[in-house]
Amino acid sequence: MNEIPRFLRPFVAEHPDLPSPVAVAPNLDLYLPDAVSGPHPVVLLVHGGPIPDDFAPTPRAWPVYIGYAALLRAAGVAAAVVDHRYHVVDGPDGPTVDAVTAAADVAAAVEALRAHPDVAGDRVVLWAFSGAGLLCADWLRDRPAWLRAIFLSYPLLASPAPHLPAEDRLHLDPRFAPIDAVAGAGADAPPIVLTRAGRERPLLAGFVAAFVAAAAAAPLEIIDVPDGQHSFDVLDDTGESRAALHAAVARAVAVLEDGH
Repeated sequence: MNEIPRFLRPFVAEHPDLPSPVAVAPNLDLYLPDAVSGPHPVVLLVHGGPIPDDFAPTPRAWPVYIGYAALLRAAGVAAAVVDHRYHVVDGPDGPTVDAVTAAADVAAAVEALRAHPDVAGDRVVLWAFSGAGLLCADWLRDRPAWLRAIFLSYPLLASPAPHLPAEDRLHLDPRFAPIDAVAGAGADAPPIVLTRAGRERPLLAGFVAAFVAAAAAAPLEIIDVPDGQHSFDVLDDTGESRAALHAAVARAVAVLEDGH
C-alpha cells in the first residue's frame, strides 16, 4: 500500500544536484552547464504518456528526467525538460490519445530553446521516452537541419489499438507511425539511438523489432539492456541499467559535440 509510484521512484544512477532551472516557458525548464560559456548544444527530454491532465507532480519534476538532465549538464551540454499535453481526450470516434497537441507542445519547446541566447540553436537532440516514441514519426519525416539525433528509450513505436479489445482502444492520429516513417527516412535520417529493454512488454517489444527491421537503411544504433524492464532506469537498480543510461548520455554528448 505504501509502494512508491513508478514515476516517483529514484533514478538508478547517482548524479549531481541540479541548480534552479531557467524557465524558458511555463512548461519548459532549461539547465545550463556552468563549466564553459555558451551558447550550448541542448538535449530536450520528452516524457511519455498518456498521463492525466491534472497529474502532479508534472514530469518536469520526476526523478528520472531530473537524473538524465543532471548527467547531461555535468557532461557539459544543456538539458531541457518539457511538460507536454499528451492526454486522452474525447474524439469523434471515442477516446483519443492527443498526440497532435503533444507534438505541437514539443515543437514549440524546441523553437523556444533554439531562440534562447544561451542555446546553440543548430545543435539539438530530441530524446523521447516510452509513449513519446510515437512523436518521433514527425522528426523522422521532417529531418530539420538543427536535429542532430533522435534518442529513444524503451519507446512505444506503434499504436497498440488494433491489438486491444474494442472497448479498450484509444484512437491515434495516423501520422504518428514511426515504423513507416523510419522505413521512408533512409540514410539521410538523423542518427537514431535506441535503448532497448530486454524484458520489455511483449507488445512493445514487437513494435521495437518491427522498427529495427524497417530502419535497415537508417543510421540506427542500439544500446541493449538485456535484463532491463520498461523504465529500467527507475525500476532496475543494477550495474547494467547504469551502464546503459551512461552510454546513452555519453552518446548524446558526443553527437552534439562532434556533429556525428
